Amino acid sequence: MGAGEPAIGIVGAGPVGLAAAIAARRTGLAARVWDRGPLCAAIVRFPTNMVFFTSNELLEIGDHPLVSLGPKATRREALDYYRKVAERERLDVRTFAEVVRIERGGGEFAVHTCAREGEAVTRPRAVVVATGYYHRPRRLGIPGEDLPHVSHYYAEAHPYWRRRVVIVGAGNSAAEAALELARAGASVTMLIRGERVRDTVKYWVRPDLENRIREGAITAIFGARPESIVAEEVVYRRNGALASLPADAVLLLTGFSADSDLVRAAGAEVRDDGSLVLDMQTFETSVPGLHVVGSAGFGEHTAEVFIENGRLHAQAAIAHIARRLSAA
Repeated sequence: MGAGEPAIGIVGAGPVGLAAAIAARRTGLAARVWDRGPLCAAIVRFPTNMVFFTSNELLEIGDHPLVSLGPKATRREALDYYRKVAERERLDVRTFAEVVRIERGGGEFAVHTCAREGEAVTRPRAVVVATGYYHRPRRLGIPGEDLPHVSHYYAEAHPYWRRRVVIVGAGNSAAEAALELARAGASVTMLIRGERVRDTVKYWVRPDLENRIREGAITAIFGARPESIVAEEVVYRRNGALASLPADAVLLLTGFSADSDLVRAAGAEVRDDGSLVLDMQTFETSVPGLHVVGSAGFGEHTAEVFIENGRLHAQAAIAHIARRLSAA
C-alpha cells in the first residue's frame, strides 16, 4: 500500500457500504468508498412516496439517530439522513466512480475505477463489496423488454393518469404500485404468474389489493406469462393460449438479484445460483482480504438481507480486517 492509499477499499455507497466506512474509521483505518452512481443509489430509485417498513433505529448507522416526522422514515428523510451521516463522519466517498476491476497480488489489491476525471488505480490492503442488488432487475428475456415505455422501476403514479398500465409481478412492489396507480386514475392490469396474490405481500397491503381486484378497480389475470411487448400491447400466454392487452406503459416489477460478476472476476468462488461462498462470521470470500457484505453476496436469495442486518455484516467484516492488519 503506497503513501496516501486507504487501508480498505469499499465498493458501494449505500447504507451498508457507509456503515463499513464508519466502522473502518473508528478502528483507525482509512477507507475509501466508490459508487457507480449517487450516494444511496438504490434508495434514490425507490418510489418517490415510499415509507420504510423497517423502524428507524434499524436503519441507523454509526449510532447517529434517524429522526422522522412520522413513526417511520420516508425515502426523502432517509436520503437526507445518510447524506448528513457521510458529512458528519467525514467519509471519503467517490460517487459516479465505477469500480470496473479488482485484482489481488503482493499482499494488496488493485482497485480499478472509471470516473468522469478518467481511470485510476487504488491499492488498499483489503476490499469490502457492498453493492446490494437494486441495480440488477430480474429480466424476463422477452422481445420488447427494452422499449421506451417499459420499466423495471416504479417512481410515482401521477404520470400514468388515464393511462393503460400493465404490471407484471405479484410481490410487494407490484402490489403497492398497482394500488397507488389505480387511486391516481390509471387503468391497471396485473399479469400474475401464480393463481393468487402472494402470501409474502405485506399483511396490510394484500387485503387492500384483493378487495380492489374483487370490486374491479384493478384487473388481475392469474396464471399468465408475458410472451412479448410491442408499442401498445402486451402479449401473454394463459392456459396454453395467447392473448393480448393494450398498454400505454408496462412495469416489470419482478424483483432483483445480486450481481456477482465483479467478485467472480476477482477470483471469488460463486455458486450456481449466483450466491458467494462466504465465511458467515467474517463475510470473507474465497479470496483472502476480499469481503462481501449485505445482499450483494446472496445472488437470487436477497429476501432476508436488508439494511438492518447488512450493517452488521459490515461491522463483522471490518473487525476481521482490522484484526488481520493489526497482526500483520
